[in-house]
Formats: sequence, structure tokens, C-alpha cells
Amino acid sequence: MRNNRILFSGAAAVAAFLAACQATKPTTATSTPQPVLMTLGTHEVPASEFAYVYRKNNSSAPDAGSKASVQEYLNLYTNFKLKVIEAEAKGLDTTQAFKRELEGYKQQLAQPYLTEKSVTDQLVREAYEHMQKEVNASHILIRVTPEADPKDTLAAYNKIVALRQRVTGGEDFEKVARETSEDPSARENGGRLGYFTALQMVYPFEAAAYKTPVGQVSQPIRTRFGYHIIKVNDMRPAQGEIKVAHLMVRATPGMPKADSVMAKKKVDELYSRLQKGENWDKLVAQFSEDQGSAANAGELPPFGTGRMIPSFEEAAFKLQTPGQLAGPVQTPYGWHIIKLIEKQAVPTFEQSEAGLKQKVAKDSRSELNRAAFIKRVRTENHFTEVAPVKDLLLAQADTALTAGHFKTDPYLTRLTNVPAAKGKKSTVAGATPVFTIGTKAYTVKDFADYTAQHQQARPGTSPSYAMQLLYDQFVDQSLMEYERANLETKHEDYRMLVKEYRDGILLFQLMDEKVWSKAIEDTVGLQKYFTENQAKYQWEPRVQATVINAATPELLKKAQQQLAVGQYVVQRDMPPALEFRPNSVEMTKIGLLNRTKLLQRLVNEPDMSVRVTGQFKAGEKASLAKDRTQRVVKFLTDSKVSANRISSATAARASAPTAKIELLSSQPSVLEEMLNNQAQNPLGVQIQQRAFPKGDNKVVDGVPQQPGTYTVQQDGRYYAVKVEKVLPAGPKTLAEARGQATSDYQNYLEQQWVQELRGKYPVKVNEAEVSKLVTK
Repeated sequence: MRNNRILFSGAAAVAAFLAACQATKPTTATSTPQPVLMTLGTHEVPASEFAYVYRKNNSSAPDAGSKASVQEYLNLYTNFKLKVIEAEAKGLDTTQAFKRELEGYKQQLAQPYLTEKSVTDQLVREAYEHMQKEVNASHILIRVTPEADPKDTLAAYNKIVALRQRVTGGEDFEKVARETSEDPSARENGGRLGYFTALQMVYPFEAAAYKTPVGQVSQPIRTRFGYHIIKVNDMRPAQGEIKVAHLMVRATPGMPKADSVMAKKKVDELYSRLQKGENWDKLVAQFSEDQGSAANAGELPPFGTGRMIPSFEEAAFKLQTPGQLAGPVQTPYGWHIIKLIEKQAVPTFEQSEAGLKQKVAKDSRSELNRAAFIKRVRTENHFTEVAPVKDLLLAQADTALTAGHFKTDPYLTRLTNVPAAKGKKSTVAGATPVFTIGTKAYTVKDFADYTAQHQQARPGTSPSYAMQLLYDQFVDQSLMEYERANLETKHEDYRMLVKEYRDGILLFQLMDEKVWSKAIEDTVGLQKYFTENQAKYQWEPRVQATVINAATPELLKKAQQQLAVGQYVVQRDMPPALEFRPNSVEMTKIGLLNRTKLLQRLVNEPDMSVRVTGQFKAGEKASLAKDRTQRVVKFLTDSKVSANRISSATAARASAPTAKIELLSSQPSVLEEMLNNQAQNPLGVQIQQRAFPKGDNKVVDGVPQQPGTYTVQQDGRYYAVKVEKVLPAGPKTLAEARGQATSDYQNYLEQQWVQELRGKYPVKVNEAEVSKLVTK
């Protein structure tokens, strides 16, 4: 029942001169010769083209109309046009890929011109009025498709009418819904839908729900799902929107149980600390795993009823006082601690209007707009139907159509041989018009071809009704396509915007070839440019340091001691011991399988090393433990695992003949996890090892900038900063500056290329036309 929100976005990436399109009153293109602003080689640029683009993209600039502004934009536009001309010379505008992409953008750009503004305005106003209230409703559904045969539609209607009589006659609505509703969820919820507001249900359903008094049952309502009756249980003033921040610890369905348990421990610890008064912003910045909001203290965009995961939304709306916390709350994304920032009343119409227009355009109520638009296009373009031909088309439909086997040629043959008055044959042929739009005729063959392409099996539907549906669709599509095909003639804004997008697509393709990809692939050229401009790529003074951040002095000391060892036992997903046969150095099948898994893990995680401890059980020779260790070590070294990644421990007695396996890592994150598990505190220790420039870390900035180990207490945490060395100011290597150097090299390549184009296509400017744009 709830609508899917499909957001559509996209534009030619390099179309620097493109701006948002707004439909204007229709204008007619003229073929009158236009003054030329400039020539690029033999290519003329009309003054009107540049004037249009300049005014559209600079109208709000403080210096718009000044000589400097016009000249600067003319220079940019000249470079832009030179690149487009070069792309055309290379034939980039003739490729199928280009044509497909442009057609896609034209479809998008046409949308504001293929709508009925007055109807949109009415629908937007109505949606806003509905937003003032939230409806709690239940429903019963009898399914019938939008294109069902009239007899099936009537049967569904009669059925829903009978159900309405039952519930208005005193039967319990939920009981009847469970027994009869064809909405599968009704078996569980008795048809209850909870609270909803505007734009969350299909439009006919929403409209009926808002018109039905509380406690009453609506008349039957038709939607694309079928017929409904709606009982309105409650109607309350809208809760408005709420703004919250959250701290999230990720825990997704299906993750390993150990990870899930760790996530819950972590969020519980964070919630406990927040309740004790620890700083929200600091904990969010340090520990929230929602990267999109963590940098902004966890703040989320405002939301209202029905727009968030139910468990999150319910917990959030229960909060009353700014700063109040709720949590931990679980969703499919993980565990959340929620903090109320503010509650907001429903915004004013002026604040809502732009967003509502976008939503209405994607909502099912847009069908009303489309119907009104098609009606206007019919009138403006003098749609004329040839009724006798249309009647004949429908009458000659047969079961081939309802079976999905319709073919054009047999159908046209049958039409041609239909008896006419006075024993004559019909003159209806493929070229006979069925209707006209403007001066364009749409023929019997056009319709027959459309039918063949769009038919579908319709068991139980009469052939004439199936043909009527296809005919109506053909008429509507033809009217839309006729209007779309004439947009560039009727609307200057649309014509110019299509041109800008066309040029932008061409520019993107050629810029990628000449500048962007070239700068990345031309490693020799990049190195040469970097060397010649080394002065631009310099390090400020830094220190190479290890920073340990601990909750207690004891944890800090333990972390320092362990860090000095350099290898830490991996805590999670520890490999099982390798099983051996009793009194043997041969492994069992399970042992061999686990040995293969161990090897694969060492290959996939080259930062890890392994420690092997051979074990023997009572009744075996102790020497077997050493032999088992050697057997495992030999297998690993023979499998190309470096010997310096393998170690062994003293043989041990155990309950089974095995080789115990421990994985070790030099990664600080492994040490963090080990210490935090031991302390039963997921926030106990954090370790960073890297170069710290000034301003990057307050604790590091506060210690002497010279080698040594320094302890600091700050904000209730205990720090040890070990400065290994001071890295003086000096030149960066290309690897260290690659991002900035590549960007600079791209700019350099573009400048060189533009100079070449200006030589290839000499630029001549008509200064008299340029001066007309200078207004101040």
C-alpha cells in the first residue's frame, strides 16, 4: 500500500553552464538570421545563444552586466565551445552511446513541460491540507487489476459492497478483514494500517481516508490494487517533524554471533556513559559507526510519521525534552542511542511547497495531472477521431489478442475483407487514418503495430474490451509523443537546455580522453610535472608517533607493555586445533580440512603470523607433540608461507592429539580488541600509529615535539604519546602528493589543450554584440 519513493537524478557532469529548468510560456522558434557573436574557425556562435546562457547563469551575481563579468564568461564560454567543436569534428556526436545518453536527458528535461500546472497546484495544496492530520485506519481489500474485464470488475465491486453491508450492519471489522480481505497482512493485523499522513498511501486511498469521519466506513474505493473499504479508527493533529541525533553501533542481521554480542556490549557501555554525563559530541565523534552523521554530532534530517524504521521512529517520538536520550534501540542497521534535538510543527505552506511539488509529481495522484494534460493537448492540437474506422478496429478483435498471439498482417487482411454496404468490400487498409493530431495522421497499421508490441495475455477478457484498452493507451501515448516532439519548437528554454546538455555530454567524453584519464595514465608526464613544480608540494613539520588513549592508568600501562611486544593474539574467529590420529603424525580428515582453511586465511591476511603448539594426550609419547608441530610448520613453509611468520611453542599435554593454532597480528586494532575484551569495556583502549601534522590531534600538539614518551590526562582519559621521530618540513614524494599533483596536472593539460584548439579554430569576436550585454 505504501508508495515507493523513487528519486531520479542525473546531469551531464561537465555541463558547467547548465542551470535548473523552469517551464515558460510557449514560444516559437524563428528561422530569421541571428547576429553572430563570434566565429571559431568556420563555426558561428549566435549572439542570442550566448546572451541566453550568460543571463541565466549570472543573473543573481553581484557584478552581472559589468564588462569584467561579461568578458570573463565569454572567455569560459569560448573555451567550452572550442572543445565541443573538436568533439563534433571527431564524430563523438554520431555514436550510439552518445545518442542514447542525450535521449535519456531529453526525457528528463521534458518533464516540466509535460504537466498541467493548475492541477499540480491544486494537488499540492490538498496534500498540504492532509499533512495537518494523521489518520489511523483499517481496510478490507478485494483484488482486481486496473485493466480487468468489466465483468470481473463488477464481481469485485459487488463483493466489496456485500462486505461493507456486513461491517456497517454490526459485524466486527477486524474479524471480517481477517476472514475475507485479500491483503495478506490482514490475517495478522485485522486490516489495521496504523497512522499515516499525506503521500504515504496511494492517492485514492488517502483521499477517501481523509474524507471518512472517525468511526465510519467509507464507500468502496478503487485503487490499482482493487476495491477497498476503509474504516477510520482515529484522526489526530499531525505530530509534525522531529529532529534527533543518534549514535550508532553497526549490527546487521546475519553477522557472526560474537560480533553481534560485542556490538551490544559496546552500545550499552556508551549509553551508560552518556547517562553519567559524558559529552555527547565527543562520544559520537569517537565511536558512532554512521559515517554520514558522526561528523555532525550524529544529527539526522528531520522526519515525520511513517518515514523511518518503526522501532526508531516510535522511540524518537516518545522523547519530550531536548537532550533527552532513548536507547539502545535496535533496527536492521544496528543499535542506536537517540537524542532529541527539537520537535517541529508542520511547516508553513510556503516552506513546504517546493518539496511537495516534487513528491506529488512522483505520487499516484500525478495520474490526475496526466489526464488533464492529455485533455489539453487533445484540444490544442485538434485531435480528430475517425469513429467508423475505430469501431471497425475494435469489432474485428479476436481471441488471438486475448491469448497474446496477435499479429499485424492477419489483422489488416481481416479488416480489408470486411463486407461493406451493398455487398461491397470495405476500403479500410493499413494506411487509413484512425485519428489525427495536428497535421499528423495515425493509421490503422500504426495502431496494429502498437497492439502487436504491447499485447499481453488476458484470460477471461473479451477481445473487444482488450482492444479498447490498447486503443486508449495508443491515443494517450501518441498525444504525449506528439507534444514531446514539438517541445523544442514551442519552448525556447527547453530548446536551449537540450543544446547545453548535448554539448555537455560531448565535452565530458573529450575531457576524459584529453585531460582526466590522460593525467592518471600518463605517469611519465605526471612525474615530470611534479618534479618541475616540487615547491608546491611540501610537508609542514610533523611527528611520527604512537598515541594510546585509555580509560584507566592500569589499562594504559598494560597497553604500553603489550605494544612493546609487537605481536598480539587475535581474539575473534580463532582457527580450531588441527586433529591428528592417535599415536600418529597423520591428520584426520577434519584436521586436513582445517589445515587448508588456516593456509587460506594466512594467504588472504598477510599481516598475520601463526603460532603452532603440538599437543599429546595420555598414553602417547611426548615426542609426538614436537613431531606434530614440525609437520604443520613444514606444510606451511612448503605452501610458501614465509618462515618469519611461523613460530612454535613448547609442546603441551592435552585431552586430544592436536596441534593448537594461534593467530597473531601486529595491527594495533587487534591489541585494542584483546585489551577491551579483558577489561570488559569496549571503549577501554584506542591506539593510533601514524604521522601527526600540527593541528591534527590536540593531545599530540600538547606534548614536546621531540622523541620521547609523554603521559597526559585529558577529559577523563589517560594518554601515552610516544614520539618516535620528528619529521621536518620538506618536499613530499609523488606518492604522498598524488591526489593534489594529479589535479594540478589535469589543469595544466587542459590549459595546453585549449591553446592548441585556439590555434586550430581561430577566434574572432564581434565586440559590438558583446557590448550589448554590458549594462553597468
